[in-house]
Amino acid sequence: MMRGNMGNMQGMMKQMQKMQKQVEETQAQINATQFTGAAANELVLVTMTGDKKVVDVAIKPEAVDPDDVEMLQDLILMATNAALEKIDVETKAKLGKFANAMPNF
Repeated sequence: MMRGNMGNMQGMMKQMQKMQKQVEETQAQINATQFTGAAANELVLVTMTGDKKVVDVAIKPEAVDPDDVEMLQDLILMATNAALEKIDVETKAKLGKFANAMPNF
């Protein structure tokens, strides 16, 4: 009887290793993807990689008002948060399936 359990355990370990590799590959794909968040009709665009590094910030001249710097700051925050939300949605969509497939020990 013990022998059957060992074979089953080895099979589960192989499945876990395969799944771990798939998770790592999927995370690498997400990290390599660029996500752009926009604010106020694309007056401000913030582009980030899937591992949440900012790679570009684009600000249209009409968004720059020296008398209202706070508005520009708000637009940058909105665009950054929009990019982060896109990353989170993509990560959950692509990695969520692995969480559901994890065996319960």
